[in-house]
Amino acid sequence: MEIQNKNVFVTGSTRGIGAAIALAFVKAGANVVINGRSAEAPASFSALQVIARKSKVAYVGGDISSNADAKRMVADATEVLGAPIDVLVNNAGITRDGMALRMSDDDFNAVLQTNLTGAFNMIQSVLKPMTKAREGAIINIASVSGLIGNPGQANYSAAKAGLIGLTKSIAHEYASRNIRVNAVAPGFIETDMTADLSEKIKETVNGQIPLGRFGKPDEVASVVLFLAQQEYLTGQTIAIDGGLTMY
Repeated sequence: MEIQNKNVFVTGSTRGIGAAIALAFVKAGANVVINGRSAEAPASFSALQVIARKSKVAYVGGDISSNADAKRMVADATEVLGAPIDVLVNNAGITRDGMALRMSDDDFNAVLQTNLTGAFNMIQSVLKPMTKAREGAIINIASVSGLIGNPGQANYSAAKAGLIGLTKSIAHEYASRNIRVNAVAPGFIETDMTADLSEKIKETVNGQIPLGRFGKPDEVASVVLFLAQQEYLTGQTIAIDGGLTMY
């Protein structure tokens, strides 16, 4: 798929990996919808508009865990851009870590509702126009936690594993309509979340990563951009983790 002038919706894109993904698509000449829970656009939005130049950049706020809100956001984005969404990147997610024995129902369900059900809500909201156009790309941001699990993240790991399964199912269902669905499973990436880790933990983790370092958000973004462009790749999960899960 030629990305220039295509319409791209990136959920959870006000910071971190999501913001890097949005920037990558803007630089590639796409029209990009930035998304977050707040009704107000983030401070970084103006900078993206300057970089965009000839393409469009819009902000649409809302809660992906609500099916009604997801449909409303896609409708708003379509109206602002003047055409349906060509590429959906499901990046939005939350964490509420804790050991399984002490994890509350609210913490377990909230993570699944946003990280898994939220992704399904967004996928369902873009499928009809993509099916009509007989073209589209959906990239789900999973995690190595969904591949190998992680202590203290039963909810997060379950949601991300479910997202990988969802990726494969939708890829099977809509391949005949030329809608490609893939997932990216980042490992430890330099974001606000990992910045809070102690130096001792970072040193321990780096010792487990064959490449010996955390990844950068733009390294994840480049893989997402690649997946959006590839026309003979679907149903796959690419781990961008410095080799953490190769064994």
